[in-house]
Amino acid sequence: MPIDRATLLAWDFEPAAQEYMHRDAILYALGLGLGRDPTDLAELPFVYERELLTLPTFAVTLASPGLWVRNPATGITWQKLVHSGQRSTFFRPLPSSGRVISKARICEVWDRGVDKGAVLLIEREIKDEISGEVYCRLEQTLMLLADGGFGGQKPSPPEFQIPKRERDTMLSFDTFPGQATLYRLNGDWNPLHIDPEVAAQAGFPRPILHGYCTYGIAGIVACKAAKKECSLLRSLECHFTHPVLPGDRLEFLFWQSSDREWLFQALVGDAVVLDRGRAGFSL
Repeated sequence: MPIDRATLLAWDFEPAAQEYMHRDAILYALGLGLGRDPTDLAELPFVYERELLTLPTFAVTLASPGLWVRNPATGITWQKLVHSGQRSTFFRPLPSSGRVISKARICEVWDRGVDKGAVLLIEREIKDEISGEVYCRLEQTLMLLADGGFGGQKPSPPEFQIPKRERDTMLSFDTFPGQATLYRLNGDWNPLHIDPEVAAQAGFPRPILHGYCTYGIAGIVACKAAKKECSLLRSLECHFTHPVLPGDRLEFLFWQSSDREWLFQALVGDAVVLDRGRAGFSL
């Protein structure tokens, strides 16, 4: 039975609340791979509770709507769902501890056809529970591989493409073998990231790294490429195009498009794992 666009657009999410402490922000930074060198004074503020700084992308782990796609009323074949893209807009820094709330909503559902699936865009804002101050807006793109052909509109063409010219800079980032085991403590308990049997059933040689982990790494590396403090990151988006295995070396290619914006791709060997990346900064 095909999905129903109207049902999904009207889906009523329960508000989500979460209290987090400084150790949660530190655990997130460690899960991305920071802190491996205790003498690196640029990374120390994100893993040391004294005057702790919080990475902007930490927000993706907070006040999640949970496994709502498993509700049969959605009509979604959740076993054939993949996280295909992420866009975040950061309005102000997250404190190192606090209590936040969010309420998700489905913004759009597009139809790519029977053989290509559907695309769903879900948005949520992370707010301070007491003041109502908005810290960021998160837009998650989900590819519903088995749910196309319901008669909806096709998605719009991409807003931008990676330039054909020579890159402006390249930076590498080494993931480590046990990284998915550590990163999952941020709240993503999908066994695909820890259970070798589940990974094998999905066609992978071993458990894969979380897309949100690779996304957080992209935020760190983009700040290095732009020579900007992480607090100046105002937006970050990319598309997940190929799985990353813990232990892979990520090669990031960057193109500067303006004083405030850098475009990027990330590769593992010859495979593009992140595409149509864009990072925006305040001056």
